[in-house]
Amino acid sequence: MAQAAEVDGAGPFDDKPGALAEPVIKVRGGWTTLLFLANLGLWLGIYAPIQVLLPEQAQLLASADKEAVFSLVTGIGAVVALIANPVIGALSDRTCSRFGRRHPWTLAGSVLGGVGLAVLAVAPNVVIMIIGWSLVQAGLNGMLASLTSALPDRVPVEQRAEVGGFIGISQMLGTVAGAALVSVVITSLAGGYVACAVLVVLGALAFVRFTPDAVLPRRFRPGGGLRQMVGALWISPVKHPDFGWGWGTHFMVNLGNALGTLYLLYFLADAVHYQGDPVDGLLILMVLYGIALTIGALVAGKMSDSSGRRKPYVVASAVVMAAAAIILAVSPTWIAALVAAPLLGIGFGVYWAVALAVLTQVLPAASNRAKDVGVINIANSLPQVIAPVVAGLALQMAAGGYAALFILSAIATVAGGIMVTRIKSVS
Repeated sequence: MAQAAEVDGAGPFDDKPGALAEPVIKVRGGWTTLLFLANLGLWLGIYAPIQVLLPEQAQLLASADKEAVFSLVTGIGAVVALIANPVIGALSDRTCSRFGRRHPWTLAGSVLGGVGLAVLAVAPNVVIMIIGWSLVQAGLNGMLASLTSALPDRVPVEQRAEVGGFIGISQMLGTVAGAALVSVVITSLAGGYVACAVLVVLGALAFVRFTPDAVLPRRFRPGGGLRQMVGALWISPVKHPDFGWGWGTHFMVNLGNALGTLYLLYFLADAVHYQGDPVDGLLILMVLYGIALTIGALVAGKMSDSSGRRKPYVVASAVVMAAAAIILAVSPTWIAALVAAPLLGIGFGVYWAVALAVLTQVLPAASNRAKDVGVINIANSLPQVIAPVVAGLALQMAAGGYAALFILSAIATVAGGIMVTRIKSVS
């Protein structure tokens, strides 16, 4: 692990240490590449199981109740993620290790996530499956809190949409590469889980080994014990309205995305009646989605940083993603899916690039960046808890079935686009 200096090249500041100062010097391509690879491993470790391995394992262990088992496993895992993200973020804010305050948690989270994936590889029943996925969510969401806080820790405001675009691409590529890895390259269930575990740890290890992490001097450590730390997880939307609206935006957009993608594999099999293996169809859609997302993230990130404008890009992305969901609701066909996938991709690419810049600009305090980022990440994890319940009810009770599900996805996404307009401190 690379030992960090107390002020690690973030630039000249006042009496604040580098760990708390606002960054002013742009990060270089090597640093961004290593952050990208660490995030790539993280998202691969989350989405390869969600998209392919967990549904297949649910069908293998309980074929008659595969949807219910899948919803139960992902729902419980998401609850674990809700807790792990802000708590581990708060712990990293208080870490005064000579290796830095983020890197120890990044590496530890990757190892715990890898252990959980190994447990899933040998899970003989649903109970062990739940335990394994809960370990994955605890470890990787702790890693997510520490990695996401690298954006406000080290990247100046005028570069955050560009770097945020690469983070968004890593999430997409982790999804696509993960699906390809466990459905084409490694076709066994156990082998897929083990491969994901190895890549998660390698990505984290490279970032930790070859990038600096500012040390927090003990005199600047946030005060209070465990009770104060837990109490600080609540951030009042009255005192910090822009943070509240930013959180709401992130929650609604991610809820819309979760509703639209959670049962995509089953949608291809049961509604589209895809001719062939639905996993192959899903992979095709994800490639189209990924190409479009990459273009959207890179172009929007540079344009937003250049202009200093954020909110118009978020609104536009919400409209585009909602349009993709409506297409699938109106026409549950393979052709419609081929149109909707790149639309959803470009919308989500624009969103992730610019939303991360918005969200890091409304954080209440530098001393609690990772904790506050962890609270924001709840808006990414909480939809994983709610979406399976809402989606299950929509599929079982609504006459429209998948059409109702995609309409709900569009409504949630548009609501997120409206909420971002209420933020006043960001243009």
